[in-house]
Amino acid sequence: MNPPARRIGQLERPDCRIHYEVTGEGPAIVFAHGLGGNHLSWFQQVAHFAPRYTCVTFAHRGFAPSSALSDGPNPQDYAGDLAALIEHLKLDDVRIVAQSMGGWSAVEYALTQPRGLKALVMACTTGTIDPLKIGEPERSRLNEWLQTEAPKAPALFGRGIHPAAGERMAAEQPAMHLLYRHISDLNAGLNVMQVGARLMPMRTRAPEELRSVACPILFISGDEDVVIPPFAADAIARVVPNAKVAHIADAGHSTYFERPQAFNAIVERFLGEI
Repeated sequence: MNPPARRIGQLERPDCRIHYEVTGEGPAIVFAHGLGGNHLSWFQQVAHFAPRYTCVTFAHRGFAPSSALSDGPNPQDYAGDLAALIEHLKLDDVRIVAQSMGGWSAVEYALTQPRGLKALVMACTTGTIDPLKIGEPERSRLNEWLQTEAPKAPALFGRGIHPAAGERMAAEQPAMHLLYRHISDLNAGLNVMQVGARLMPMRTRAPEELRSVACPILFISGDEDVVIPPFAADAIARVVPNAKVAHIADAGHSTYFERPQAFNAIVERFLGEI
């Protein structure tokens, strides 16, 4: 069997170029990566879905191999870039799968109520939804999580472990953890801490605002996530009628990378129900 067709392109924006790749054919899935990755992060999803879907991966502005920006990327531009890419590729039947930082792009794009958006998958992210605005009982758990789990992330860096990959991946899948770090290192020239600091002021929305998104929404949480509280998704889905949650045990912040078989199966079932 021949591999799915693949092409590489560049989207010209007013102040930068966005690198993208299109693999396969069929209904479109656009994958939006997190702070520790780029378009390569999704290789296990593209290989799985490309025989049945058109898989679109891209590198956010400022993330290699998209063009560098002198002062780094402004995440407020992400949703516009995503909309421009979808228009450029003439996609009128789109599903978005977003992880971590990619959730900022996906939520803000989805809130514009694009007609062609058929589904939204939020993997280990609340995007611009503020976890401090979730309801009970999860809200009461947040302070404890911030005191006990969140501090583990910077401590992992000190031990040579990428927090977005996680301690379990480093111990059980050292080759995959090394690959995760290699992909992340492609952005060594980018001040990712600065980008992360620019993301936080955008996190102002209440969970109820997602009610205006017409398509089905699936949150996927890794139960050992030390970057995003995994229970925040449950609180958000409770107040958004078209949203639901799936949890992956023994997985950290990058469930798609660490547990690809489980992640892909969950996404496949969700998309199959639409």
